[in-house]
Amino acid sequence: MPEGTIVVVTTSRGWWWLAGVVAGALGLATSYLSASLLRVRESPAVAVAEGVIELAPGAVASWAIDTFGTRDKTALLTGMFLILALVFAVLGRLALTRWWTSVLGFVALAGVAVVAVLAKPATQPIELVPVAVGLATWLVAMVVLAGWLRRWEVVESADDEDADPTHTRRGVFLAFAGVGGVALVSAAVARIVGNPRADVERDRALLRVDEITKPSLPQGVKVEVEGVAPWQTPVPEFYLIDTAILKPNIRPQDWTLRIHGMVDREIELTYDDLVGRGITEDWITLNCVSNEVGGDLIGNAWWSGVRIAPLLAAAGVQDGADAVLQTSEDGWSCSTPLTALTDDRNAMLAVAMNGEPLTVEHGFPVRTIVPGLYGYVSACKWVVDMEVTRFDDVTAYWTDKGWAEQGPVKLASRVDVPQAGAEVTAGTVVCGGVAWAQHTGVQAVEVSLDGGSWTEATLARVPNDDTWVQWRVELDIAEGEHDLRVRATDKDGMVQTGAVSDVLPRRRHRLAYDRVHGRVVVGPTARGMRRVGPFLVRSCAGSSQFWCGDEPGRAVSGAELCRVAPFLVRSCAGSATSWGRWPARGAGARRRGPRRPGRRRPPARPSPAGRGRRCGGRRAGSARRGR
Repeated sequence: MPEGTIVVVTTSRGWWWLAGVVAGALGLATSYLSASLLRVRESPAVAVAEGVIELAPGAVASWAIDTFGTRDKTALLTGMFLILALVFAVLGRLALTRWWTSVLGFVALAGVAVVAVLAKPATQPIELVPVAVGLATWLVAMVVLAGWLRRWEVVESADDEDADPTHTRRGVFLAFAGVGGVALVSAAVARIVGNPRADVERDRALLRVDEITKPSLPQGVKVEVEGVAPWQTPVPEFYLIDTAILKPNIRPQDWTLRIHGMVDREIELTYDDLVGRGITEDWITLNCVSNEVGGDLIGNAWWSGVRIAPLLAAAGVQDGADAVLQTSEDGWSCSTPLTALTDDRNAMLAVAMNGEPLTVEHGFPVRTIVPGLYGYVSACKWVVDMEVTRFDDVTAYWTDKGWAEQGPVKLASRVDVPQAGAEVTAGTVVCGGVAWAQHTGVQAVEVSLDGGSWTEATLARVPNDDTWVQWRVELDIAEGEHDLRVRATDKDGMVQTGAVSDVLPRRRHRLAYDRVHGRVVVGPTARGMRRVGPFLVRSCAGSSQFWCGDEPGRAVSGAELCRVAPFLVRSCAGSATSWGRWPARGAGARRRGPRRPGRRRPPARPSPAGRGRRCGGRRAGSARRGR
């Protein structure tokens, strides 16, 4: 090369971006592999993802559930890895000119992982090893790839590939592909070699508890209407809602439950200790607080377990306690009313479902079942800790996000047949569906065609008040489009209303009169605040809702809504009624196929007076959101 010639580096900057992504992927894969080999439940990436879920504000969590439904965790992981890929690319580009900023960036990412791991309950020092492995891999891989790129620059500037044939464009591409291949192989090996799920599934298959029986359907629980949901929900079809990115894999011999707090005697139970205290079995319906009006986040099963009330009695609950803070193996928590665990309902630590040990997804080896409460305040899967305490002294996962402490299931009903938008033959049409009011029971179900009078439906039998009930009715339908409404009445005499409320169970608030400024104000429950009936208070200027009072109010019509200061006040009694529109054709008309599975039905909204909604929301019910 002639003296004084300026060397122009021809290496594309895109290779540096790619180097950061490849090095980052290898670090994630090796940390995942080391976590699996060390039997650490969560890799650093999973710990960070669950940390994001834990710290997400209530509004963000609600938006995610509304937008992505049961795929919210998949959306979170996808978004997180896309953001990481972008960050890795930027760090790779920085290594071209400011290598120390790239190093600081990788160290900062490792620091985030350390914080996420340490934030988990009962963290062991060994759980930080995968973070260290990932950081070391990032730094070493980045140094190696940067060295290849810089050597390639020298070869390119010399214009003599024969001088170093390994550091050509083809050689660098093969080096990057090799590193990427190592990352993929590491991730694959991690899923196979160190996965504890195989051991847990083997234990589950061999597990036998003599007192657990197979379910036998009680006589008369089905109305024999084709299309109505099965009275007993098969395990594979039972809804799944939780916040765990990676389901805990706990072997029965490793499981323990600690009962402590405001008790006279702290108790620690092993799995054998628990099942040795006697098994109780019952039919119990569970429905998620996220269940929109007419939704399918509900199921009925034969549960087997150990009653919680005798366990708490053995521990000796102290005066003043009113809650039990339950904690899962993955750190999720819920605060459950003490009365719901100690009254006559069959609240239990369940070990089997439909006559078989719980699946891992449903909480194996032990989970909590409390009839009459939504899961976000009661249904703790993989439960390992129960602290007897007071609501005033603790908070739980969803109450930290502003949700109500009490979560009683609301009276609800649903139309299964005919489906919204279905075409039926004019004449006598058989309609059917389900209704539920756990721990209270359903007394009656009525349907109304086109806003007319209410016709009482025939109810199937139920073994107890904690299960849903099927109903059927025959209606004479003329040709044309029709609206069908359904409402249930519980055994306390409460009737479903036509009001539709948000599924979000916000904290209760009370009304108070500000004598200084002469106005009614809304504030959190506090000493000295005057209760003004059990009303739902909604701001006229925004969408915020506030619960007032602890007792159900009476149903009111739209004409009875009243304005109190800047707020619109109405009764919070009962739950929403929804409706749908479907046509009745002449004889021989073709019926439309069922709604495609996997699509979430939109929540029903109130229709103008005298009119129904077309296609959708034809079921009646109440909705809340949660685990």
